[in-house]
Amino acid sequence: MKTNQLYIGGEWVSASSGKTLHVQNPATEAPVLAMACANETDVDRAVAAAKSAFPTWSQTPSASRKAFLLAAADEMEARVEDLIDAHVQSMGIPRHMALDWQVSGPIEAVRFYAELCHVVDEETQIEGGLVTKEAVGICALINPWNYPLLQMIGKVAPALAAGCTVIAKPAEQTPLCDIVMAEIFETIGLPDGVFNMVTGIGSEIGHRLCSHPDVDMVSFTGSTASGIKVAQAAAPSVKRVCQELGGKSPFIITEDADLEAAVRYGTENVILMGGQTCDALTRMFVPRSRYDEAVAIAKGVAEEQIVGDPLDPKSTMGPLASMIHRERVLRYINIGIDEGARLVTGGPERPDGLLKGAYVKPTIFADVTPDMRILREEIFGPVLCIRAYDSLDEAINEANDTEFGLSSAVWAKNKSDALKIARQMRAGQCYVQGGSFSLHAPFGGYKQSGNGREWGAHGLEEYLETKAIVG
Repeated sequence: MKTNQLYIGGEWVSASSGKTLHVQNPATEAPVLAMACANETDVDRAVAAAKSAFPTWSQTPSASRKAFLLAAADEMEARVEDLIDAHVQSMGIPRHMALDWQVSGPIEAVRFYAELCHVVDEETQIEGGLVTKEAVGICALINPWNYPLLQMIGKVAPALAAGCTVIAKPAEQTPLCDIVMAEIFETIGLPDGVFNMVTGIGSEIGHRLCSHPDVDMVSFTGSTASGIKVAQAAAPSVKRVCQELGGKSPFIITEDADLEAAVRYGTENVILMGGQTCDALTRMFVPRSRYDEAVAIAKGVAEEQIVGDPLDPKSTMGPLASMIHRERVLRYINIGIDEGARLVTGGPERPDGLLKGAYVKPTIFADVTPDMRILREEIFGPVLCIRAYDSLDEAINEANDTEFGLSSAVWAKNKSDALKIARQMRAGQCYVQGGSFSLHAPFGGYKQSGNGREWGAHGLEEYLETKAIVG
């Protein structure tokens, strides 16, 4: 594996800076690899390669682009163990969970977008002319560390299907998946410059990627604070910006819901991936008449979890993705305690027997008030806040009283009742009666959770321009 090189213009090259950064295994705190640190010169080289490749790739027949994507999916299956290892080593997911939660979906997604390549060929007749679609151009794709392959493919696959050329920039904590994918694109013979990869530190090369005059679009997944900087850098050149940012998603459980099933669903949702999921349902609203029962159920579910070594098949939760992020989550847990929330289970202490690594206990707070930071700010860890409500209108109003709007959920007596509430939730998605993420559904947020959509057919549209030919 080319762990200390960049992939630019179909070649593996050294970073101009000559610098490397040690990527750490969050379970052992040992270095996994020395990652090449690109600088702005390398970004310019990657953009130039993508620009050179764009005219030919954008005019490549859709059937040929489809064949490349299908070949990439086949090669991903052939290297599935490498992709699993990449997740285990760099972000700490239990190995027995990695295929289902981190790898299978991206392979399916590549095939999904392969079948949509023909959309670029479609024309709509209008009075006096026709409307066509074409690739938006050269795309800078900046990816996060929590779902490194899924989020990368959610950008790269529709971009290539549309006829765009790309520069992918992985998070510095989790570059292994991108390196494997660069090798895969090289293996299948993807034309030089169509896919480029620059690893490095976001604060050093992110601004250049977003502000480069030859970049036509930036797609970014990350925190809201970083998303604001991305938009500011892109604004002077009026390039398209698609952002999937922070979340503090609410989950409303009604009085006549199956409380055991609903609370288990919500609690496991927050604990999954160590809470490092942007749409995690971290604010649970339950009717006051069932509040104590709900808190007890959530406590039981949290204490069932086995936090441990990612290589242990008994582990249900591994470490967080980095020691730095562990410190951030622990700060919030201590803030919750200081604010006066009731610590139901978990807390800032290390899980038993885990003396090193980025491990955190699944943590539940009750008696949380609307002004508390743990209820309002994104923690991005396995921390659930439970609130009691007296009326459904009160619950809906409080659920929507947030600067975020990425996701939400409702569990009611039946789906019909849940849908009535779901339509009042100010969020880009709403899961009802235990629904789960779908590659076929558009994903994105309202308010400060971002703009634009990924996944589904809507995800392809972000990489297309609309042209009217009149006459």
